Amino acid sequence: MQNNQSRKLAHGAMMIALFTVLMAIVFYVPMANIVAALIAPLPIIWYSAHYDRKSSALVFVAAVAVTFFIGGLLILPASLIFAAAGMTIGDAIFNKKSKVFMFISTSVVLLITFAIQYVIAVRLFEVDFIRESLDLMKTSYMESIKMSEKITGQATPKEVMENLTSMLNTLEMTIPASITLAMLLFTLLFMAVNLPILKRLKVDVPKFAKFSELRLPRSVLWYYLIVLSINLFVRPEPDSALAVIMLNVSMVLWVLLTVQGISFIHYMLDCYKQPKFLKVISTLVAIPFYSFVVLIGIIDLGFNARDYIQQKSQK
Repeated sequence: MQNNQSRKLAHGAMMIALFTVLMAIVFYVPMANIVAALIAPLPIIWYSAHYDRKSSALVFVAAVAVTFFIGGLLILPASLIFAAAGMTIGDAIFNKKSKVFMFISTSVVLLITFAIQYVIAVRLFEVDFIRESLDLMKTSYMESIKMSEKITGQATPKEVMENLTSMLNTLEMTIPASITLAMLLFTLLFMAVNLPILKRLKVDVPKFAKFSELRLPRSVLWYYLIVLSINLFVRPEPDSALAVIMLNVSMVLWVLLTVQGISFIHYMLDCYKQPKFLKVISTLVAIPFYSFVVLIGIIDLGFNARDYIQQKSQK
């Protein structure tokens, strides 16, 4: 028992030190900071995958505290994000959860962590970094337009200004969806980079099914139909709270259905034993034609299209 406790403490100290070094590289070493950011959760993941939740929580708090004392307040938000992601992924491994559970739980934890940080920044420090970023973007656009007018000697057309204003307003309204998708992307990157490393370290990590076998819950389709019905029949007023909610939910659902559509295309290519490079080409082509791909995703979720494709390919 004493040896196990000593090993737990030694491993905890080593992982805290390694996490601190990685966070220092993220903030103070150019070029290497990108790689360090991707593997920053790794020490916490490794520890949480080997020890119980209580011990992992203590290491989480200690790691964040040490990075705060070394890097100050500036490094704290990032260390909280990385440590939270690491503990959630590691805890899912420790409890033998599936990769889907790991992805969803980590995404939710990152969203909650980001939301808490944002509320604290606004309430305690009166710093709204989202609003300041948007204002900076608007100022940059206006200055570039003024500069182009000076160079060309011509006024910017009214339609261009209206389109620019509309784009910036839409960007502002879709901030919740953008943050949600960003957290999903961060989670996917953390898992894609760190899980193979953990596997090499002889940690038993769960496996994802092939991307071509991805099937989102059919409830996604019902959510999409509800949102579509509200937009068609209720027609919420522009800039109203309902309109903003519908826009953000629609954006998330579009992305999910686009991913589902691309998965179906990959499945079809696998059934017909097509070359792998066609998957890359189809994925790249799907981005500009996402409206059509969303329709494919709806068909895939709503109908038994995969069985039909499989039967056709075997004839």
